[in-house]
Amino acid sequence: MTILAEYDDAWAGQYAALAAELREAFGDAVTEVEHIGSTAVPGLVAKPVIDIAARAVSLEVASGKDSSLAELGFQYEPAGPPRRRTYTRVVDGVLTSNLHVFSTEVWDGLNQRILRDHLRATPEAVRRYSELKRRLATEGLTGFDYTAAKTTLIQELTDDARRLRGLPSVPVWET
Repeated sequence: MTILAEYDDAWAGQYAALAAELREAFGDAVTEVEHIGSTAVPGLVAKPVIDIAARAVSLEVASGKDSSLAELGFQYEPAGPPRRRTYTRVVDGVLTSNLHVFSTEVWDGLNQRILRDHLRATPEAVRRYSELKRRLATEGLTGFDYTAAKTTLIQELTDDARRLRGLPSVPVWET
C-alpha cells in the first residue's frame, strides 16, 4: 500500500538538517545540495520520504565519500537509476530519505529540479498531481506500478516546465 501524507511544513526542516549533515560528509566533493521530490513542494501530497539532489564535482570523487555517507545511514544503491549515484536512508525499517548525486555536467538540465520549480510556481499542476497520486494510492498501486502510473502526467508537467525555460523535451523515465 502506498502511504501518502498531506504536505507537512516539518519536511523542510528535516531536509535542512539532512543537507547540513550531507554537506559536511561530502566536503568539497559536492558544490550544491537541494531538496527535490514531492516533499519539496508546498501543498503537494507526498510519500513522507525526503528526496535530496547533490551536485558532485564528479561521480568518481563523490563515490569516495561512501563511508562518510554510511556513517549518516545512507547506503549506496548500485541498482539505482543511470548516470547518478543513489543512496537510501532507512531508519527503524522505514525509508526516510533518498539521495541522488549528479555530476556537474547534467545539473542545470535535471528534470527533478525543473519539475520541482514548476510545481512550486503552478498551483494547478500541484492540484492535478496530488489528485492523481491520491487516486493511484486508493486503487492500491504500490512500488514500480505506482511510479509508472504517474509517468504520463509527470512527463506532461516536465515538458511544460522545460518549454517555459526554452529547453527541449527529454524522457522523464530514465533507462
